[in-house]
Amino acid sequence: MRAVVCRELGGPRSLVVEERPSPPLGPGEVRLALGAAGVNFPDLLMTRGLYQMRPELPFVLGLEGAGEVVECAPDVAGWRPGMRAIVRLRPGTFAEEVVAPAWRLFPAPVNFDDAEAAAFSVGHRTAWHALVERGRLRPGEVLLVHGAAGGVGLAAVELGARLGARVIATAGDAAKLEAVRAKGAAETVDHRASDFREAVLELTGGKGADVVYDPVGGEVFKQSLRCIAWGGRLLTVGFASGSIPTAAANYLLLKGASLVGVRVGEHGRRHPEAERRTLEMLCRMAEAGELSPHISHRLPLAQAAEALELLERRQVIGKAVLCMPWAPADSGCSAAPSQ
Repeated sequence: MRAVVCRELGGPRSLVVEERPSPPLGPGEVRLALGAAGVNFPDLLMTRGLYQMRPELPFVLGLEGAGEVVECAPDVAGWRPGMRAIVRLRPGTFAEEVVAPAWRLFPAPVNFDDAEAAAFSVGHRTAWHALVERGRLRPGEVLLVHGAAGGVGLAAVELGARLGARVIATAGDAAKLEAVRAKGAAETVDHRASDFREAVLELTGGKGADVVYDPVGGEVFKQSLRCIAWGGRLLTVGFASGSIPTAAANYLLLKGASLVGVRVGEHGRRHPEAERRTLEMLCRMAEAGELSPHISHRLPLAQAAEALELLERRQVIGKAVLCMPWAPADSGCSAAPSQ
């Protein structure tokens, strides 16, 4: 099988596509032939050793994928060859085939092709954990989403709107703002053309945002504290800006606000059954037509470096997906390479 391997921490261009033997199947494990793999910002960070999880070199990139079960260990119940599944690994999905514990698999929504299924779990699970489990978002509240055209940002826009919030979203160009509005944002702010802090205060009559979803960090984090509502919650999801900020505690005190860390992967490892229930619920919402990923780029597996560079240049809207060479016509990858 072919896989995208990181052998040195030199960024996307240090990746190599290698032919590797199929991994052996152990007790409690399932073999999955992947049709597609989702590309996420942590993948980019891992190529430089900048993510909080630092796999031992060499390692195969990729946190999520989707495809068809081809083999199950004798002790595995609930899965059989021919079933379609989403798999989450830490990492390992930038490959034509994976072997994973059965508990890391989830049924793919029946209305999703492999590309959509592969692009779904990380973004929407992060958004649910942040908004519901950590942010306690309530209907009618104002939700400010930064980096709203990215994978986790666009999922937060969509889910926030579904939960009944008034979503204000920030993004950086006309195409991104259009995609954000299509996912349910009530108002959008082009952060390149205006001061989002002033815009949020104006849009809310001076009240500010009840919940701020921040995967960006840096100056965005600092200015968010200045437009948060009384009793608001600022959700720290990540640092896509590359700058880790410090909080001005006086703003938290004056606004009675809370700074809340969001680390969905660790939450899932500590509470695997809760994560399973959440992912199954999100898949049911997807099958009901309530949630879906936006995929702006479908690229062949061999172009993983290009996909990560598109992500780094902020050219991806929603998600980029890597498509496997063998993927069938109904996988959502038949047009690869496409952008």
